[in-house]
Amino acid sequence: MSAAVVFFIFFVCLIIAIPISIALGIVSVLPGVFDPSFTASGQFVIRSMLGGIDSFPLLAVPMFVLSGMIMAKGGISKKIFDVFVFFIGKFTAGMPCAVIVTCLFYGAISGSGPATVAAVGSMTIPILIKLGYDKTFATAIVAVAGGLGVIIPPSIPFIMFGMASGESVSDLFIAGVVPGLLIGLLMMVYAVFYCKRHGEDKEKIKKEVDDLHERGFIGVMKDSFFAILSPVIILGCIYTGIASPTEAAVISVFYSLIVSMLIYRSMTVKDIWPMMVEGVRTYAPILFILASSIAFSRVLTLMQVPQTISEWILGSFHNEVVILIVINVFLLIVGMVMDTTPAILILTPILLPIVTAIGMNPIHFGVMMVVNLAIGFVTPPIGVNLFVASSLTEIPIMKIARKAMPLIICFLFALILIIFIPQISLVLL
Repeated sequence: MSAAVVFFIFFVCLIIAIPISIALGIVSVLPGVFDPSFTASGQFVIRSMLGGIDSFPLLAVPMFVLSGMIMAKGGISKKIFDVFVFFIGKFTAGMPCAVIVTCLFYGAISGSGPATVAAVGSMTIPILIKLGYDKTFATAIVAVAGGLGVIIPPSIPFIMFGMASGESVSDLFIAGVVPGLLIGLLMMVYAVFYCKRHGEDKEKIKKEVDDLHERGFIGVMKDSFFAILSPVIILGCIYTGIASPTEAAVISVFYSLIVSMLIYRSMTVKDIWPMMVEGVRTYAPILFILASSIAFSRVLTLMQVPQTISEWILGSFHNEVVILIVINVFLLIVGMVMDTTPAILILTPILLPIVTAIGMNPIHFGVMMVVNLAIGFVTPPIGVNLFVASSLTEIPIMKIARKAMPLIICFLFALILIIFIPQISLVLL
């Protein structure tokens, strides 16, 4: 069975709404079924699935998922938001900018884009609407800023890329810092432009900020200190070598539990079990997709698909810039129709040899790939962040997407800078 037929069957499965994990499992088994001499038998596929998820770095994913849930339940996102409102709320677009910075910080806790949208959006969108901001604009800015959750470390997609490429997850985390800050800055510039053009209700905003100022700097910082400290502890443990990303993820779970239950008292022991159940429900589909993606990528390797595609691209295009443009357009399209985890695990073995052949640093490529796929979070038809944001406000997905278009353009502009200025990603390494 040729690779073209395998991919055709895979896309047909997606079109007829077969879950992506099952579709990947089907196309992983088919080559062995139609050709008994092919190495990838049914037993090989099952062994690949089980062997692929038997990974210590992978344990970080459910831990960050659970940590993000605990911190959302514990109200930590609200306390982080209050700090930034205290400092920048009175400026033009101060409130939307505070939302963007809160997404940056919460992304440094949860490692997930949709989790960031859910936790920050459920708290900040009603506040922005109450202050007179357009409901669709408030929803769009949270949906797009939530994409920063997979770029700012810790990041679940960076963990997946590290598994697929063999690169250091810690190095990937460090490389994501400056690109994440750059994208956040560009989004804040647009927020200022939008608010100057459409205006703000200064009286309502002043009242909100004054309420915080009445508590005083000491009062706000005292109340938010442990919330602000959470990403510092998580990233500090990783970057100082005290803990691996997986160990830091476990630390973040215990830290969030202690802060939420003993300091803020926003959770009780009774809340733990339902949250763990919800964490399993969230992670189980990811795990199944992960297992089937790994099996499919190994089948593709046995079929020599990575080598074939690499030879075709390098043989057809001789200019490095053109090759990078082709790869990035391809990744943007993939991000629109496929979830991040299978996209990374399937495409990394295919594309990594191509970019290394033209002299690109693998860590730089990892950042470029994740930023591309992060844009897919807010582009139809799959755009997970759009679905999460829509569920919070009941605004149609396409209406949010249209309002988010200028913010997506900011993302794309940052992507161009990241592609052609490698030091944006590598400066801290």
